Amino acid sequence: MDKIELIINEIAQNKIEFNEGCQTVLNDKGFNFETIFSCLRNYIFNSIPEKTNYNTQTYQNAIKTIPLKSTFTPIVILKSFDTKIAFNKLEKIIENEREKTIIALLWILKQTDTERRNTECKNGCGHDWHNIE
Repeated sequence: MDKIELIINEIAQNKIEFNEGCQTVLNDKGFNFETIFSCLRNYIFNSIPEKTNYNTQTYQNAIKTIPLKSTFTPIVILKSFDTKIAFNKLEKIIENEREKTIIALLWILKQTDTERRNTECKNGCGHDWHNIE
């Protein structure tokens, strides 16, 4: 797990305060939208138990509670399209919407991974990212 993946997982597990963690990710000198987006998509898709359409109540609640204006383009896309279609659109989002996209996805991961840790992983799991200190 590289430095940014570690920070992303610490954000998801409340080991780093959300806004502070977002700024750490976004201000990293090696920030690469495509790499971080790909990582977050993978983590989110793996944290959602419904693999048919990647849509659960936790995922929907996460979208509704993203701490950004609901009229921002990434949030509108997430609310308007099925999960996979929304992520395909976000992957190609214009540059000035990328920061908001990363914040939105970090929030979604925080919510969906918390649900996973409280259900599937409640009694322990083999996920090394759930065992970071």
